[in-house]
This record gives sequence, C-alpha cells and structure tokens, in this order.
Amino acid sequence: MGNAATLPFSIVSEESIRCLVDGFYDKVRQDSELGPIFEEALGQDWGPHLTKMYDFWSSLMLTSGRYKGNPLAVHQRLDTLQIGHFERWLGLFEQTCHELFGPEVAEAFLIRAHRIAGNFKLALFYRPDRPWPPEVAR
Repeated sequence: MGNAATLPFSIVSEESIRCLVDGFYDKVRQDSELGPIFEEALGQDWGPHLTKMYDFWSSLMLTSGRYKGNPLAVHQRLDTLQIGHFERWLGLFEQTCHELFGPEVAEAFLIRAHRIAGNFKLALFYRPDRPWPPEVAR
C-alpha cells in the first residue's frame, strides 16, 4: 500500500466506487477459484453485473438508493459456491480497497464487506444440526 499522497482517492465518490468495483472484478476474473464461479453465472457479459455493483456500493456508501435487488437470492442459486470462497472474496476486496484508498476510507468499505460476507455465510451455510467451523465463525 502506498502513502495517502499517492493513493488515487481520498473520499468515497461515484468515480471511486466505479474504480473499486472494476479493479476488484478484474482480480476476481483472474482468480483461479472465484473466476470460474462468476464466469459460470455471468458468462462473458459482465456489464450488467458491474452496473449492479456500482449501484449496490453507491447505495451502501453514498445512500444513493439506486440498488434494487436481492443479493442473497442470487447467491443461493450458485451451486458451486463454498463457504471458503467468501474469505477469498474478502481478501481480493481488501487488497483493492487498500490500493485505492487511505486506511479510513478503506475501513469504511471493509466493515460493510465483512458484514455482508458474514451474513451470507450464515444464511447460505449455517445449519443448526451441524457444528459451525471455528475458522468461519468470524
């Protein structure tokens, strides 16, 4: 991570959200674990998904209200999704945040990303009749 003077963005804006989403999904596409999951779901047409993610993060970070959708329902349809994929997703997202933002802004994104990942892990994988592995209880 560079110092704050060399980072591209010092605030959350529509432009910085687009750069974050684009940079993150560039990493996802190249990732040996996550890339195939997204490619199976999206094919080669990533445009609508990226637009939806711009709206999602704009709604979360700037309260724009543009996102309309149910992200959990989308993830419930992904047969190949495993609980460990969320840690991989968070790692790439964290890396991208730190490439673009100083610590305070990156942390604002990461707090939300960790909350989302935690909620998804519980909703998609938790079963009362099975022990919850300690490595995913974060």
